[in-house]
Amino acid sequence: MQLGVIADDFTGATDIASFLVNNGMSTIQLTSIPKQPINIDCNIQAVVISLKSRSCAVNIAVKESVEALRWLKEQGCSQFYFKYCSTFDSTDKGNIGPVIDALLDELGESFTVISPSLPINGRTVYQGYLFVMDKLLSDSGMKNHPINPMKESSLIKLIERQASGKCGLIPYCEIEKGEIAIREQLTRLKQENYRYVVLDTLTDEHLVSQGKAVKDLKLVTGGSGLAIGIAKNFAKNDVNSKQAQILGKPQGHNKTVLLSGSCSLMTNKQVEFYKSIAPTYTLNIEKCINQPEDYCQVVIDWINNHQKQKYAPLVSATTDIEQLNVIQQTWGVEKSSQAVEYFFKQLVIALEKQGYDKYIVAGGETSGVVVQALNVHGFYIGPTIAPGVPWVRSINKSISLALKSGNFGDESFFVTAQGDF
Repeated sequence: MQLGVIADDFTGATDIASFLVNNGMSTIQLTSIPKQPINIDCNIQAVVISLKSRSCAVNIAVKESVEALRWLKEQGCSQFYFKYCSTFDSTDKGNIGPVIDALLDELGESFTVISPSLPINGRTVYQGYLFVMDKLLSDSGMKNHPINPMKESSLIKLIERQASGKCGLIPYCEIEKGEIAIREQLTRLKQENYRYVVLDTLTDEHLVSQGKAVKDLKLVTGGSGLAIGIAKNFAKNDVNSKQAQILGKPQGHNKTVLLSGSCSLMTNKQVEFYKSIAPTYTLNIEKCINQPEDYCQVVIDWINNHQKQKYAPLVSATTDIEQLNVIQQTWGVEKSSQAVEYFFKQLVIALEKQGYDKYIVAGGETSGVVVQALNVHGFYIGPTIAPGVPWVRSINKSISLALKSGNFGDESFFVTAQGDF
């Protein structure tokens, strides 16, 4: 084992696992910190542990992240990677900053990098400011995120509000010079007692240079993009990763269902597109709250009645920001979100009993609920559907899943994901 990754949600974990595999590292994803010894193939170079720590209480996020780090240290990992969202989803109190501080302290280190960029999906950093496509983070759809609305675009300001040290910057003009220049800047900033350093990033080539430059850092932090460079430090050949992709390829998918819980702008577009060509059921939040078991059977019957059509049925809790505000004002943020999560949990448990073995899921929180409901212990990483979204197959049962972060994929993602394998 060479690289240990701690991801703060399920879709983020599959996201980075996909990038590691595609760049030559054989990788396995675990859905929790193992409580018992597990057998991991000796050819596996990286392990990604999925946590649900992005939006929980800070103390819980820190505790679980440190526990994951300790387990990865026991497996002999030489470098550790804290993976968070490419839109830096967080509040002024955390959870990204406190987790980074806790991981640094646990490793006895005092210095790391901040690199959330994912250029292929339009996430870039310039002069320390995070952009989503051509908009500053604070002007993008993330400004209305239902859990972590992002009102600030400066990564330096964001991390210094959350964490305990000062943050520096390696600007584009230095990043463009390549590995040696980046390494020199890292050395200088560390000597000047900076604890964190934001890395400007506009291209995948910048990520490759960054990966080489941070090879000797015990802890690196970022989105999945930095994995492009990190993987190349460890990859000897692509035989192991290709074998791992074969293991992750969907098999025996007799019954398929789509579940969407994300309310992101892109997921809204994807759901609207799918509605025009395939059976789509929009959940009634009041029924999810007041009669979840009875309502669950109604939805199951609907799914079964639409299983034989060209495209699999979609059950959606996705809605636009205006309707979401109405729901949250009527029922409360926590009550409505918990009701939807509970409903999806009961639905998935029932569907598995009926032989459903292929799940396409939109939204990090929804993906976590689905994986836990299915009692999946870990995944083999399969072929990529869209950048950062691979097919994965359970290591302990015959189930395949596509777990999509809210803003990933194009409008036709749900159709593309159902291609032949």
